[in-house]
Amino acid sequence: MQRGIRGGLLAGVIIAGAGTAGAQPLDPATADRFMQLALDCIHREYPNKIAHVLTGDDDVRPPRELTPAFYGCYDWHSAVHGHWLLVRLARLADGATLAPAARDALAQNLTRDNITAELRYLRGSGRTSFERPYGLAWLLQLAAELREWRGDAQAAGWLAALEPLERETAQRIKDWLPKLTHPIRVGEHSQTAFAFGLMLDWARAADDLEMEQLLRSRTEDYYGNDRDCPLAYEPSGQDFLSSCLAEADLIRRVRGPDEFAAWLDGFLPGIPRAGKTHSKPWLEPAVVTDPTDGKLAHLDGLNLSRAWMLEGIAAGLPAGDPRLPALRATARRHREAGLAAVTGEHYAGGHWLASFATYLVTGRGLR
Repeated sequence: MQRGIRGGLLAGVIIAGAGTAGAQPLDPATADRFMQLALDCIHREYPNKIAHVLTGDDDVRPPRELTPAFYGCYDWHSAVHGHWLLVRLARLADGATLAPAARDALAQNLTRDNITAELRYLRGSGRTSFERPYGLAWLLQLAAELREWRGDAQAAGWLAALEPLERETAQRIKDWLPKLTHPIRVGEHSQTAFAFGLMLDWARAADDLEMEQLLRSRTEDYYGNDRDCPLAYEPSGQDFLSSCLAEADLIRRVRGPDEFAAWLDGFLPGIPRAGKTHSKPWLEPAVVTDPTDGKLAHLDGLNLSRAWMLEGIAAGLPAGDPRLPALRATARRHREAGLAAVTGEHYAGGHWLASFATYLVTGRGLR
């Protein structure tokens, strides 16, 4: 798809308030478009990429039998955050016509029998590291969203069905983190900083003080003394997360504004400050040259995740910080570039980009 065509779709994609951080009143038509992308994939079994350890012939089975709740959307983690998208938008998008269809799809998948099978699969031999940490973080994010949907009987039923898998997932993280001696600093699924942000949302929603304290401790251990992050080295060619920005967005979640501002001085000293002359734009959006290539299309997700991380960093600073104009302007450019790519024309991006867009436009990472 040509870039000009993608840019021409922008007006129908952006939700109100592109220049400001946080959730805005949700446009029902846009919510419907994002929900449709999730509905198009959560029951679409193929193509499917299984991260699957075979221990014998009996393990050679179709995805719908291996993981009957989360078998669509090309891979397990995308199916999980596709369900999260449906829960979040069904909860927040007043007037969205697809909300009943979203509920029907969730009711079909989030059953006790399906979750029992998911739990059995997760506990299978050779799956200790299955979807760790990215998919597990999104599973907790789904549970957090259901916990925050108070007063809805259906949501309460889905949460009750999901709870055994939620408990197993949380325990796996608690068992793993004390043994993880170093952070994972990559731009794809195994990155720890991004996962920690999703997990913190869950720990606070679930009132799990043990998990919150563990995440805060590990965050300080891994990142508290970091300096001079090489942002100029980003992105790698198939990143959908920024190592530097994700780390800064995580630190602002566990420190107060003044302490975070001082840490950011040393970590990203190159952020432009108001009143100073700068020779070139700071942190331009990435460009996808072939949206049919699943790995190259990751860069569209990078623009979306950079946008919400930049907005988060700005939200964590004191009012009047001289870096705020540059952070907000850069977030706006990335928001516009990222949302223009959420078209669903190519399944390489269509099966997951709407989840990232929903996280961005609803201000999910901002308290």
